[in-house]
Amino acid sequence: MSKQQPLRPEIGQPVHLDDYDPDYTGDYDSKHAAKEQLEHNRDRMRELQEVLYAEDKHALLIVLQAMDAGGKDGTIRHVMRGVNPQGVRVTSFKVPTPEELDHDFLWRIHQHTPGRGEIGIFNRSHYEDVLVVRVEKLVPENVWQVRYDHINAFEQMLADSGVTILKFYLHISKAEQKERFQARLDDPTKHWKFSRGDLTVRAKWDRYMAAYENALTRCNTEWAPWHIVPANKKWYRNLVISNVIVETLEHLDMHYPEAEPDLDTVVIPD
Repeated sequence: MSKQQPLRPEIGQPVHLDDYDPDYTGDYDSKHAAKEQLEHNRDRMRELQEVLYAEDKHALLIVLQAMDAGGKDGTIRHVMRGVNPQGVRVTSFKVPTPEELDHDFLWRIHQHTPGRGEIGIFNRSHYEDVLVVRVEKLVPENVWQVRYDHINAFEQMLADSGVTILKFYLHISKAEQKERFQARLDDPTKHWKFSRGDLTVRAKWDRYMAAYENALTRCNTEWAPWHIVPANKKWYRNLVISNVIVETLEHLDMHYPEAEPDLDTVVIPD
């Protein structure tokens, strides 16, 4: 494993998850070492979100994908702590409803994309339709195979409409998943987060890894790049994602709207 592990796989090149160490922590050796930077990122994110909301010109869509216990909920809770909830909408995509199944697979996704001035977060996403649908054989292969192109076109349309897309695959090891499952079983307050069905999915780990590799390869584009986040260490996961969000918002070169003229002459009446 090289010293510096890439966060973004090279566009057009096949992704092999064995090349990415889920325990990687870069230049940081502990949670304590990263704490100051994470707090700085949270403060900066709050500032940038306010400008995003006020300018009402851009939108940010954050897509989180991971295996069960991969840390999607924890990422939202810790990274987005302190942002104004008026400007953030989190959508968790569960099993499609009968109405959703009566439409194309992107129908239920599109209505939850963020509007101008908003940050939208997808906890799971349209990628379930080339992941779980593929592994569990919920539709024929000729159906899910064409969805990669549909996804790329959909994301390009969003990007062309002013939505900046950040996609994060939270990369944990099978051993780390086992520890997190066991922690849920050991804590009665976390029993609600565990399902025996999780073990059925776990038994298909290798098939899911192959499906993820295919999605990360075929849907890694200039307008909607994937980030493979080492996620065995939750603190490093949070740091990496907050870094990317802050850098992305700063590059949007946002500004507060122009104020009305002559506000310095306004006198507030008693």
